[in-house]
Parts: sequence; structure tokens; C-alpha cells
Amino acid sequence: MKCPHCRTAFDLGNAGPNDVALGEDKDFLWRAGSVKCPACERLIINLCYGPPQTVQTGGGRYSRQIDPDRLERRQVQPLGVVRPLSPDVPSTYADCFQRAVRVAPLAPDACAALGRRLLQDLIREEAGITKRNLSDEIEALLDSNVLPSDLADDVDAVRTVGNFAAHPIKSQSTGEIVDVEAGEGDWLLEVLEELFDFYFVRPRERQRRRDKLNAKLTDAGKLELKGGQP
Repeated sequence: MKCPHCRTAFDLGNAGPNDVALGEDKDFLWRAGSVKCPACERLIINLCYGPPQTVQTGGGRYSRQIDPDRLERRQVQPLGVVRPLSPDVPSTYADCFQRAVRVAPLAPDACAALGRRLLQDLIREEAGITKRNLSDEIEALLDSNVLPSDLADDVDAVRTVGNFAAHPIKSQSTGEIVDVEAGEGDWLLEVLEELFDFYFVRPRERQRRRDKLNAKLTDAGKLELKGGQP
């Protein structure tokens, strides 16, 4: 599995899972499961519940277990996936992004609404594109050919995953909370992370490398890099 705290992949079988029975009420049988990430050493805790069934375990013994076909699982620690951003991402974007992350487990429709609004703000402010609606702005961004092909494909998929054709309000009123398609909120968050990397993280990393090299060239009495050439 992938740790929701640090996003490191690890073998669940080697992580020492722990499962605890919480009890049974008139609706469900309840259990709590936990596993510790070997990379960051943080606990991942899930609440499991569902209608109970009686199962024969052998030797004339029976046990009450959650019906596996109707089992529900909810992650309670952390509440959602921790998605840290580089400090190079401006706080105006980072704050809105983290709000979307926090509400995702409880209100995926609100997460998607925040994500659509943030995507529109990003296109308008960083790409300088303002159109009638978000769908047209995405189209104009793609037509500008400034994005790498893989990132362009992912941005274009926002309309498909969100089913904009069936729900035009998503592109016309980006902040509206409306029913979402499966995986829409998560996809928006992933695309936003890619755009943050393109617009902010990689350019500033390149600039830091250039500044470091220029400092060495200056110390050596040589000309600094100008326009990519020494």
C-alpha cells in the first residue's frame, strides 16, 4: 500500500497489521485496523463495519464476522491523504489546495468544487487566460502548447473525469457544489500538483541551480550564465 502520511509505498504484509474488535450493535459489527508505515513510523487507522454474519471456525466453534461482501472501510487516521506541497508554491494557491485535501474524505463534492475554482484561478493568473468558462479556458491553455504533452493530456482529462458535458455547471460556475464523478476530486488534486510543479517548483529549482553555478563562475573570475549560455 501507499502511506497516506508520507506517500511511500510499502509491503503491507511486513508492516505488522493489527486488528481489534470494537463490538456489535443493532446495525453493524465494528472493528478497527491499524498499520504503522515503516518509512515515517506513523499509524494508519481504519474503521471497518458492516452487517455481521455467523461463521463456523472449526471444532464446533462459531464466530461473528463482518459480511465481506458488505464491509465498509473508512480511514480515520490520517483523515484523508496528506499532500505536502513545495514551499515554492505561493500560499494563495497552497492554502486553497490544502482546504480541498482536508475536506476530500468527508465531502468529495466540496473538494471538487474547490479544485475546479483553484484550477481556474491558476489558469487565469499564471497562464493569463480568461474565457467564458473553465472548459473554454482549459481548451485555450491546451491550444497555447506551453504544457508538456503528458501534463496537457492530464489537464484535458479534467473535463472527461468531471463529465463536464453532462454537468456544464462545473465549468460555468466552478465553485458550485454539485454531485461528483468517481475519482473526480482526487484527479483534480493530482493535476493541480502537476501544474504547481510546472509553474512554480521546476522554474525555481532551475533558477537556484543557475544561481549556484553563477556564484562558482564569479569566484573563478568567469562570465556568468546569460540566457542559458556562458
